[in-house]
Amino acid sequence: MMDYDDARGERPRLLVVANRLPVSAKRTGENSWSLEMSPGGLVSGLLGITSQFDTKWVGWPGVDVHDEIEKNALTESLAEMKCIPVFLNGVFDQYYNGYCNGILWPILHHMGLPQEDQHDTNQTFETQYDAYKKANRMFLDVIIDNYEEGDIVWCHDYHLMFLPQYLKEYNNKIKVGWFLHSPFPSSEVYKTLPSRSELLRAILAADLLGFHTYDFARHFLSTCTRILGVEGTHEGVVYQGRVTRVAVFPIGIDPDRFIRTCKLPEVTQQMNELQEKFAGKKVILGVDRLDMIKGIPQKYLAFEKFLEENPYWRDKVVLVQIAVPTRNDVPEYRKLKSQVHGLVGRINGRFGSVSSLPIHHLDCSVDFNYLCAIYAIADVMLVTSLRDGMNLVSYEFVACQEAKKGVLVLSEFAGAGQSLGVGALIVNPWDVTEVSSAIKEALNMPAEERETRHRSNFQYVCTHSAEKWGLDFMSELNGIIPESEMQMRKIPLQLPEQDVIQQYSQSNNRLIILGFFGTLAEPMNSGTKEMDLKLNPELKGTLKALCNDPKTTVVVLSRSGKNILNKNFGESNIWLAAENGMFEKQTTGEWVTNMPQNVNLDWVDGVKMLNLGEHKQETCYNTYGQDQSLMHQLMLFEETILLKSMPLVRLRGQQLVVFWEK
Repeated sequence: MMDYDDARGERPRLLVVANRLPVSAKRTGENSWSLEMSPGGLVSGLLGITSQFDTKWVGWPGVDVHDEIEKNALTESLAEMKCIPVFLNGVFDQYYNGYCNGILWPILHHMGLPQEDQHDTNQTFETQYDAYKKANRMFLDVIIDNYEEGDIVWCHDYHLMFLPQYLKEYNNKIKVGWFLHSPFPSSEVYKTLPSRSELLRAILAADLLGFHTYDFARHFLSTCTRILGVEGTHEGVVYQGRVTRVAVFPIGIDPDRFIRTCKLPEVTQQMNELQEKFAGKKVILGVDRLDMIKGIPQKYLAFEKFLEENPYWRDKVVLVQIAVPTRNDVPEYRKLKSQVHGLVGRINGRFGSVSSLPIHHLDCSVDFNYLCAIYAIADVMLVTSLRDGMNLVSYEFVACQEAKKGVLVLSEFAGAGQSLGVGALIVNPWDVTEVSSAIKEALNMPAEERETRHRSNFQYVCTHSAEKWGLDFMSELNGIIPESEMQMRKIPLQLPEQDVIQQYSQSNNRLIILGFFGTLAEPMNSGTKEMDLKLNPELKGTLKALCNDPKTTVVVLSRSGKNILNKNFGESNIWLAAENGMFEKQTTGEWVTNMPQNVNLDWVDGVKMLNLGEHKQETCYNTYGQDQSLMHQLMLFEETILLKSMPLVRLRGQQLVVFWEK
């Protein structure tokens, strides 16, 4: 971990900006408040950062306060906990319940744009969007009031998509990071969103954008390319002359907290009571918010099918579902609750008895000790999310299973599926037959296999903690981004043409490295596929002349694959480098694979752990080729064309690189 202390020995300040402060505030009297810090979540993620940064929180305090005296009293109380409130009086409902949860949330979770209520003229897409921008401005105002030179600002989630732009407009030197805690959808889903371009441009003002998984990051890059027409690279997005870094940071939990809690005497007592209650039965556990994306109805349908097809298990298994209530005032959620209760009644009526019920459904939250106890005694954890950013419930289960080593059945649509896939049984929650079969496999799994699967996931959960997530993000924000921007800003916008022509003409050994996509390829439209890329006919003559010059070596270095380069340049006297240098072909030769020495291969174990399909494994493989620096790629040609003494004329993206030797 790099040392961020400045020359004066003081810790830099970090402003963590989220929609909600990690504090529960309750009035205890006139102008007095009782405050309690919420555990877990971002609090855990910033445990390692607090030693490096003087961290302050900015967000809505969770209560509406209209009286100025009460506001001042609450602000003073929050200041003792390093929290700064943003009072959203007047805009909160249309901002939070309207635009954030009513429009953005469904889009991000692949649920599509909801139908606008044509009869409610007071709350339309436009009024909600205006409230959203106004709320982001209110966050900005509070930050400005508390900003000190050199502060770093870390914005969180889809509630604050305009904030990076507003911060940069206020002071372009502010270092800004933004992290999305939900999924990011495919471009086909996202582009249905009104004001889609404005939101993307606002996010791209940040220095670093973080996502949970490679899928989400890839969706974001392709969305920016297709909607804004900008260039997406392995580093991020090139927009308005600067690079916005895009990176993947899978969030975790504080595993030690769960492990310690499971060893407490009172928790051990609760575990014993639960084991006695469910004696002689296997326990399948579900812990979810009662939410459309959590797939609770799909879970019950799969469990019903399991009971239908496996009579042996009907009196030997119980499904305990903790369904934490959420947004009970929303009609869709009330409808979901009614649907779930109907399924529970039907299944218990079909397969239950007076003394035994196959489903124990709890419409409530439980305290932390009880949660750890029921995690620890469960034999199977069943996660059937239809779309989830990460789903840390699966991590929590693994952390509490050090003794029992139960089986995790995990939806492929949860972000955790890309992290815990090696040890879990990955399922499609829409396929009730597949989930039913996975339940049976989990219940019958041999102890040795359970041990192996649990060991892999337990190791991952312990090493990829929330603390590591926070440290990794801040390390990236403070290290790579300034360096990337510095390199981009040092590149002249225009070449000194006459000097270049003169020196080029006098040289005897020249190397020209050209990109293909966006450089040599013919103009494209939004529907052009990469396999359809063709060499621009207007450049064929010039390129042929360069290739036939005995003093000149021409290289096409492209992100494209071998087949595309072969099709366009196979008959030319030219060097080819496919997948950004991963594969190389000299003018007369075969394709060879290049593996730079001393390359960091720490990512290999993580990729091996992914239980992905064939297509996604290929994507990870191609990503490796993109991760190689340009200097590594240029070293491929060093022995033949003597790069050591050749001055660099121009290097910008994939536009043009020229070396020469006198």
